[in-house]
Amino acid sequence: MIEEFNEEELNENLEEDLNEEEVKNSGESEESQESSEEIEGETLEEGESPEEGETSEEDSEGLPFAKAEVVRLMKQNLDSDKMIRERVKVEMNKFLGEVLENVCEQLNEYPYTTIEYEMLKESIYPYKNIKRINEEKIRLLKHMDAIKADCDALSMDIKKTLKLKDVDEDKDDFFQ
Repeated sequence: MIEEFNEEELNENLEEDLNEEEVKNSGESEESQESSEEIEGETLEEGESPEEGETSEEDSEGLPFAKAEVVRLMKQNLDSDKMIRERVKVEMNKFLGEVLENVCEQLNEYPYTTIEYEMLKESIYPYKNIKRINEEKIRLLKHMDAIKADCDALSMDIKKTLKLKDVDEDKDDFFQ
């Protein structure tokens, strides 16, 4: 009876493992189907079950942009040998949504009811010119380091030239 229980337990564990593998494999096939859909920009094909389409729709409900469009743009700008993981697709979509929110918050600071192109240009300036802004930051930091070095050199010169004769610093004849 003990042996039978162990065999039954092993069979149950084996069935659970097989079920987990099937779920993982079906998830991988859904991802590959999603990626092929995203590349081609098509909807579900006739042979696919609606359940698979529903899971991909559920994933993209909370995203600010269509995932297929974000992936298409990413693939245009990445090397052809790069593969994009699902989490990267989702996080890129969320990041782009956050950038949009930040730009809109800045546009809301204007007192006007109509948003003009100049306002948009001013709001997106940091995103468009990030490379130049970083170069300017590096240049300023180097300049500040040079100023610090000059200040240190001047400080040393002052201490050397204005030093009184080897008088003990403990004895202050000037203040007595």
